[in-house]
Amino acid sequence: MLNVAQPQPKVNKHERSADAMESEVRYYSRLFPKIFVKASGSYLYTEDGEKYLDFFSGSGSLNYGHSNPVMKQAIIDYLQQDGIINSLDQMTGAKLHFMRQFNEVILRPRGYNYKMQFCGPTGTNSVEAAIKLARKFTGREKIAYFEHSFHGMSYGSMSVSGMKNKALKHDYTQNTLQFPFAEHEDSLDLLASRLATSNAADRPAAIILETVQAEGGIRVAPREWVEAVGALAKEFGVLLILDDIQAGCGRTGTFFSFEQMDVQPDIVCLSKSLSGYGLPLSVNLINPAIDCWRPGEHNGTFRGNNLAFVAATRALEYWKNPDFSREIFRKGKLVQDYFSTAEWQGRVKLKGRGLMFGLETENEEKNSSLQKVLFRNGILMDTCGFQNNVVKIMPAITSQESDIVKGLGIIRTSLTEAGI
Repeated sequence: MLNVAQPQPKVNKHERSADAMESEVRYYSRLFPKIFVKASGSYLYTEDGEKYLDFFSGSGSLNYGHSNPVMKQAIIDYLQQDGIINSLDQMTGAKLHFMRQFNEVILRPRGYNYKMQFCGPTGTNSVEAAIKLARKFTGREKIAYFEHSFHGMSYGSMSVSGMKNKALKHDYTQNTLQFPFAEHEDSLDLLASRLATSNAADRPAAIILETVQAEGGIRVAPREWVEAVGALAKEFGVLLILDDIQAGCGRTGTFFSFEQMDVQPDIVCLSKSLSGYGLPLSVNLINPAIDCWRPGEHNGTFRGNNLAFVAATRALEYWKNPDFSREIFRKGKLVQDYFSTAEWQGRVKLKGRGLMFGLETENEEKNSSLQKVLFRNGILMDTCGFQNNVVKIMPAITSQESDIVKGLGIIRTSLTEAGI
């Protein structure tokens, strides 16, 4: 068991409070108002020794759990050997080993031929790079995106995010085109009409999409819809960018969220759980035919996070065994079966794939109340949705079945206490 009593820095009553020192932009510290000092597996521990079950997974960046012991040891060993930490985009042994393993374990068995572009180590930067490359390759400016999508919080990624912050009084949407998502019956017709009636110069450079809109409320795109969008993109010479930042790396049951679909994106954006240990890392997988970058055109100091390469290589070990994917689906079925009983009909709606689910409630007010009750009962869960009325169920994909069952029980109790 973790020794949560290990000495930790104590706050002197005369020191300024954390709230006074940190910007008002802080969010998760308000959502989970505790001081956390340790984490292991599916649990976080506070400075007071309280234990919280994690169904949040660092917003999808900790798919393999906290302090994964195999990855942790690999990082320790690398540090003890004085391994290179930051190498910009120089070649290092750690980077080369990761690239070779990623090709051997992930790409080749799935029949994918991609080059790897290491971006600034965040999801939003991978989206920025994808947009830049699409515009450079096609010579066109417009980017098509879908309602209630979310692709990041920097300028370019916000311009293609239907969930962008409306409080920021600025037009981020120049040279972008928004279309309804898969749930809208006219979604494909509207997209096809726009592409067909545009002259070649006025067509979008790219279409960007998520197979599961995470922040949009765990909205799952059917396989047929994704394939149809891909076919339209190919027909009209438009690049397809697939944002797998949150839905990828096993979250939907397979490594890529789209690999059971007949679609091959021109660019795949990966980040969040790519490193396996919560360390910053992002990679764009790009079709070699569109790799028209000149050296240094998308640069960044921290593209060479070698600790992340070391951990990410160890994370790939899970994917050498096909049983790993089957286990994710099995655990996901536990969640589906739990909420399929008559008890839940009319109370909540469960949506999702793999181990990426959302519980939709009636409205934002009830959802806010539920989230507070969940935290009080010892579980971390995040909210999403364009009406902020969906609670995410995202335990680590390596979670023990007993922890998933325990979490479902806490959710059941909390729903009752919140009057849902």
